[in-house]
Amino acid sequence: MTTYYNCVDLGKFASMGEEAPELWDAYMNYYGKVFEDGALTAREKSLIALAVAAAVQCPYCIDAYTTGGLEKGITEEEMTEAIHVANAIRGGASLVHGVQMKNIVKNLEL
Repeated sequence: MTTYYNCVDLGKFASMGEEAPELWDAYMNYYGKVFEDGALTAREKSLIALAVAAAVQCPYCIDAYTTGGLEKGITEEEMTEAIHVANAIRGGASLVHGVQMKNIVKNLEL
């Protein structure tokens, strides 16, 4: 069975800079700064990145941040909990958008 995701493509990410090296360099500099220790540790940022990757359903990011997380000593239990946090927020966001539906129904019933 074939899927859109091909783990080999993750290694080709840098090819996105071939036709626009200045933009690539600017992005990579920014990206590098974002993931440095700051108010949050690089380890904490890696967990956040994994949770966001799961929420936006990017298999490449999930691959990269799972691998990177393991290299940083993050446990599978911690990663699983982070993904559950993302799920709770994403699910809640869907539910709260139901208020918009209720507002439309209320307005149309008047």
